[in-house]
Amino acid sequence: MAEPKKQFTPEFRAEAVRLTRTSGRSHREIAADLGVGRSTLRNWIDGQRDREMDALPSDRQEDMAAELKRLRRENEVLRQEREILKRATTFFVNEGRR
Repeated sequence: MAEPKKQFTPEFRAEAVRLTRTSGRSHREIAADLGVGRSTLRNWIDGQRDREMDALPSDRQEDMAAELKRLRRENEVLRQEREILKRATTFFVNEGRR
């Protein structure tokens, strides 16, 4: 039969996240020491990061939005360049066979 789900206090979760950031130890080691699953620890870390992002000042959020837009544009250019290189490679391979 399954064990009842453990409940952890917000303070415990915050301390676990702090340990992952400052101790230099792996998430696996910290999770084992604290008696929690690695995925549970990962969820706590992700949740803390999301809360920190939401708490950013609005000007910082605008900076991040602009950066995201720039990176998406750059990503699209890189995809197009990759596609051109694929086609060029195919062309030159076929030319070499003639």
